[in-house]
This record gives sequence, C-alpha cells and structure tokens, in this order.
Amino acid sequence: MSGVYSCMNMRRGCVFEENPREGTPLIQVKAHLPVSESFGFVSALRQQTSGQAFPQCVFDHWENLVGNPMEEGKMQTMILAIRKRKNIKVQMPVLGDYLDKL
Repeated sequence: MSGVYSCMNMRRGCVFEENPREGTPLIQVKAHLPVSESFGFVSALRQQTSGQAFPQCVFDHWENLVGNPMEEGKMQTMILAIRKRKNIKVQMPVLGDYLDKL
C-alpha cells in the first residue's frame, strides 16, 4: 500500500477511499489524480508496487486551479509544461494575441 500512496503523492493525487475485498487479499483504492499528472502513471504505479497494483482510471470531475496563470507560480509552471508537451509556443500568450486585427 505504501507504493500506491507514494506514487499518488508524487503526482499531486489524493486517496479518498479504501475498500478491502472480502475473502481476498485485494484492496480497492479510490483516489483523485490531476489529468496533467496522469501521463505515465500506470507504469510508475506498477514500478512502485512491483507489479502488484492494477490501475483503472475513470474521469470524475473538473476542478479549478488556484492562482493566476500570468504570474510566476505552480499554475504557470504547469501550463508551460503542458504547452511544451503539446509543442505549442512555450511563452504565455498576451491578450492582444486573441483580439481581431483589421
């Protein structure tokens, strides 16, 4: 179980429910994990648990990020990493980029 918790903590996830399966050594763990942190999660979890965990990921809900994307901080760092991964110009666009020009 410690491998599951450490993998979730490294990826800003949080476990909110544990259900032992009666008559088996299995434990069902329910957790929330940000989508941006889910890339490579399956292989990382399998590695942390020596192949004993079998993840099943299902979208649950949207949640707003706290902060201003135009100011330095966790939110801007996350957005820039996503832009880099998607091969979009890494610089944050300014409002003028979205205005019509005649």
